[in-house]
This record gives sequence, C-alpha cells and structure tokens, in this order.
Amino acid sequence: MARGIDWNERGNKLERAGRLAEAEAAYEKALRLTPRRPSAWYNLGLLYKRTRRWGDSLRCNLRAAELEPSNEAAWWNLGIAATALGDWKQARRAWSRFGVPIPEGEGPIELHLGAVPIRLNPDARAEVVWCQRIDPARAVISNVPLPESGHRYHDLVLHDGAPTGYREVDGRKVPVFDALALLQASTHATFRVAVEAPAEGDIDALQEALTDADMAGEDWTASVRHVCEACSHGTPHEHAPVTPGVWLRSRDLGVAAESEAEAEGALAKWAAAGKGRAVGRLARVVEAGSRN
Repeated sequence: MARGIDWNERGNKLERAGRLAEAEAAYEKALRLTPRRPSAWYNLGLLYKRTRRWGDSLRCNLRAAELEPSNEAAWWNLGIAATALGDWKQARRAWSRFGVPIPEGEGPIELHLGAVPIRLNPDARAEVVWCQRIDPARAVISNVPLPESGHRYHDLVLHDGAPTGYREVDGRKVPVFDALALLQASTHATFRVAVEAPAEGDIDALQEALTDADMAGEDWTASVRHVCEACSHGTPHEHAPVTPGVWLRSRDLGVAAESEAEAEGALAKWAAAGKGRAVGRLARVVEAGSRN
C-alpha cells in the first residue's frame, strides 16, 4: 500500500511533467494519509501558486508554515498569496516571519526597495522591464512596455521571489523576477508614434518633457533588445562584437499618457522646439485601466 510520502513524491513527478490536475490529486492523497506532513502542504500550495489559486495557496502554505515554522519558502509563498488577495494582516505576518523588516501598521505595505527588472508574461512573449519595488512581492512598472505585453507604464504587478536570471547594472548583478499577476492597471494608456529626431539629444529632451508632464516616453528603437533563452534566464551577454552604429533619426516610440490630447500636445510642443523634429500619427495600442 502506497504511503503518504510515496504520494507526495508521485505528485512531484507529475507536476514536473506538467500533469497538474493529477499532481494535485496525488498531493491531496498524501495529505489524507499523512495530514501533518508539511512538505505535502507546501507542494500543494506551490502548485496552487503556479495556477494562481491564491486562496488555496494561502491555506496550504499557512498550514505548512504552522507545521514547520522554519520553512522560509512556505512563509514567502504565504506572503505572495496574501498579497494577491489583499490580506495585509496575513502578508505582514508572513514577511515578518520570513525576516523582512516590516513597519508597524495596517493595510498595504509601502516600502522603497529600489529598481528591479521584472519579466512580464514569463510563459509567452516575455519582456523584461524595470520596475520600482514597493514591497517583497509588488512592483510598479517604470518603463513603457511593448504593446504585445498588454501591460502599461505604472501598472502594479505581483511578482515571484525566486530569481530567474540577472541583469548587470554598474558592474553588479541584479536579479530578475517573474511577474505573477496584474494587481492594478495603470490609468495611463500606451500610444505608439514614429518621430523624426535628428540627434540623440532630441529624444532625451522628449523623454524629459513627457516625464515633467506626468507622462513617459520609451525609445523602442533603442531599448528593445532580443536575447536568446539562455541569456534571458541568465546574465545577458553579446554573442558577437557589436559595432557602434550611426544614429537613426527615424524612431519608434512608446508614449504613456492618460489622454490622447495630452500626448499629442506634448509631442507637438517638442517638435516645434527643435529643427528637423517631426511627429507622425499617434496610435493607441494599449487601453488605460479604470480610474476607480
């Protein structure tokens, strides 16, 4: 007769094979036979995290942490699930038990944890963008993501805590985390526009003007970089020597703004302020989120 530990191992193998429904059933069988096995509770909670069943993930990770208080991974995944659900009391408890210094208070956690790269849509058409991390599992997008991502500048995203690659910044490695869910859509829509910029300084001036007006601009001609799978999930490196190119005056830009009129006004003002500058037709490519 199979034991609880056997069903737990069977669940692991099924999950690695992508047979998630069967893995779930195996973990549940393990828990019926050995209900105080923390590893089975943790594994089931991890599976629920993978499938975004946050209530179930919270329940299982909480039980795993209660049975094995030293299980840091269970506390971490409990914090992620609680954050996804907006259960701030449980989230604060989980992060504190993990060892993250959390200030006294109630409600959402507002920290300043610095810039971090987040991989949007990690399972398909992934894009790595820079974000401002505001707590251990939430970050606000700082770039203007490509329209294919479906995300916007200033979206609030839930992210995992296990690094899935690194980026080098000023000679140091910064971990990349995978996005898990969109928590709050930005009120900024994304617009695409072609511009003529005679010099690199013209693009710098445009980005500064947009930022000053509570908008954002992204020079997709310069910032979009396609890397191989190994580079994306490791530390990107050049596959061949890169020869500095000549400045291309025709640029493809992403603009984040709350209204088309605001974006058009800022672009027109920029074009009028410099010789040789020109702006093409503005196209809305990602809708803004609700203002409620």
